Amino acid sequence: MNIKYKVVGGLSFYQRKEIKDVLAYLRYSLNQQDEASFRRIINLPKRGIGDTTIDKIVVAANDHTMSIWDVLQNASSFLGGSAVGRIDDFVTKIKRFGVEIQNKDAYEAAADIAKSSGLLKDLYEDKTVEGLSRYENVQELLNAIKEYVDDPEKEDKSLGAFLQEVSLLTGQDEDKDQDPDKVTLMTIHMAKGLEFKNVYIVGMEEDLFPSQLMLSSRSELEEERRLFYVAITRAQKKLFLSYALTRYRFGRLKNCEPSRFLDDINGSYIKVSAKFGGMESLAPNPNFAKSFVSGMKKSISSQPPKASAYKPSADFAPSDTKGLKEGMKVEHPKFGFGMVTKMEEVGTERKAKINFTDFGEKTLLLSFAKLKIHEN
Repeated sequence: MNIKYKVVGGLSFYQRKEIKDVLAYLRYSLNQQDEASFRRIINLPKRGIGDTTIDKIVVAANDHTMSIWDVLQNASSFLGGSAVGRIDDFVTKIKRFGVEIQNKDAYEAAADIAKSSGLLKDLYEDKTVEGLSRYENVQELLNAIKEYVDDPEKEDKSLGAFLQEVSLLTGQDEDKDQDPDKVTLMTIHMAKGLEFKNVYIVGMEEDLFPSQLMLSSRSELEEERRLFYVAITRAQKKLFLSYALTRYRFGRLKNCEPSRFLDDINGSYIKVSAKFGGMESLAPNPNFAKSFVSGMKKSISSQPPKASAYKPSADFAPSDTKGLKEGMKVEHPKFGFGMVTKMEEVGTERKAKINFTDFGEKTLLLSFAKLKIHEN
């Protein structure tokens, strides 16, 4: 939602090492002229290519006025020994990743690269708390890419388009510390000893809080419960608890159950948003979470159904949109019929603002939008 934020005691998500590692693989697979990404991944995971070999590659590229990628593709002409075979394996892998990017959407390509590169395997085998956290962070990155691909408003589902958005996000991170008007984000551990007027605890779901990893023994579960107590007592005036009905985990959309910790709260202290079943508050109820879920289900069932996916006409074929003008009637393969309300030009790109009958107003890039022009 582009809400400004600051992470206390930690790095911005896209500044974490494991995220940078995966993104470097994605970027280099897309663009072999990206030298920064090359240096980051050439020996990641470790494949026996040390600094001396990397220096030889850089020097050879400079001496022969070639790109580093050209040197890598002809490693036997510039290097000797076992390094040649390792470089050849790396080149073959990057070329295959490039084919995946061309033939698959952003999520499918990224998931394959994260797995085939060996990065996921390395993180999964690290069973320390930090290792598990890094593994989960990479999964969250893949979840973000999956959400991007599933967003019907994203015309371009390619990995290149996603990486462009990431570049914009990471660029905005540099300006956050200079703006005092932002949300403060932190782990519960980092919040110990601090107080805030308003506190938001998100992710109150089974297998998340309490964590699935902490359910093997009663002592670990009680430690999670104590951690929850720490979280709720950080609030001076208002405490907001929330959980998701569905959440992407490991690239799949899963249904969520409310945390068992919500059952411990006396219902008389809870006010439920009017969005959920129109309930202003709940009477004391030891099974608060179950009542909460029941109210939400009623709310969802009472809402008008969302517009179903549009099925294009049998003879649908994209038109040449060079002559597209305001007032023209068009058909989109996903959004159906609509009327062009405004045309814009941004640099070399042309945009059309279209009011679709069933999906409302959308702004589409004509270079990506597949529109069929209909006679009025």
